[in-house]
Amino acid sequence: MQKKQPLFEKKEFFESIYSRLNRRDLVHPDPLEFLYNYPKVPDREIVAIIASTLAYGRVAQILKSVTIVLSKMPSPATFLKSVSLESLQSTFRDFKHRFTTGNDVAWLLFGIKCTVEQYGSLEKCFVRGLKKNDGTVLPALSTFVKKLVSPLEDKQSFALPLPEKGSACKRLNLFLRWMVRRDEVDLGGWNSVPSSKLIIPLDTHMHKIALLLGMTKRRQANMCTALEITSAFKKLVPEDPVKYDFALTRLGIRSEIDLETFIRNAKDTRT
Repeated sequence: MQKKQPLFEKKEFFESIYSRLNRRDLVHPDPLEFLYNYPKVPDREIVAIIASTLAYGRVAQILKSVTIVLSKMPSPATFLKSVSLESLQSTFRDFKHRFTTGNDVAWLLFGIKCTVEQYGSLEKCFVRGLKKNDGTVLPALSTFVKKLVSPLEDKQSFALPLPEKGSACKRLNLFLRWMVRRDEVDLGGWNSVPSSKLIIPLDTHMHKIALLLGMTKRRQANMCTALEITSAFKKLVPEDPVKYDFALTRLGIRSEIDLETFIRNAKDTRT
C-alpha cells in the first residue's frame, strides 16, 4: 500500500485554503483592518505596531482599544513629531487594555517617536539590524525592540516583549507580516525586508492547527515552536513562509468552519 504523504507537506492543501479564505472581506473582525485606512507608509507602520501590540484578548475589546488610541492621532506620523512624553502620558492617562496601561501606550509611542527621529522611519531602524545571511528576522527583531524601548530608561514595559527571552513574539511577528507581505489581505509597505525571513505569528489558533497537522509536537507556543513551524512552511514556500497565516487562522475563528472536522476530512481524502 502506498504510504500517504503527510498533509502538512502538501502545498496544494494550503493553496486551496489560501484561495478560499485569504480574502479582504474576511478580515473583519481583525486589527489588521485599521491599516487599510492609512495609505501613507509612515502612518501605516505606526498604526501597525499599535494595533499588533494591543492584539490580545477578546477581539471586540481589541478593536475598541485600538480605535481609542488612533482617535487621538488622525495622522500618527504628524502627531508624534510635536508631542512630548508628558503630553502622551496625559492623553492616555485613563486608557486600559487588559494588562496594557495608558502609561505603556505613552512609552511605546514615545519610543516610536524617538526611533523615527533617529532613523527616519521604523523600517530604516529595523533593517539596520538585518543581515543578509540571517535565516530569519529574529536577530533584527531583537535589535529593533531594544531601540524602541531604549527611551524607557530602567522601566520595563509589557507592550513589547524581548525576543531573546524565548517568547513567540506573536504580536511583533504579526506586525512584520502586515508591513512586509503584500497580497489581497496584507498591505505591505516595507520593501527592504524579505518576506522569506518572516516568522509565523504563533498564537493559540496557529499552534493548535500546527499540532493537528503534525507540523510540531511541541506543546509550548514559544519561539522555538514558532521557528519549527516556520521551517515546515519554508519547505513549501521558501520565499514566503507566512503566506498561509491569515487563511489558516480563519479556521477555528470563523464560526461556520469547524477546525478539527476540516483537517480530519482533508486527511481522509489525501493520497
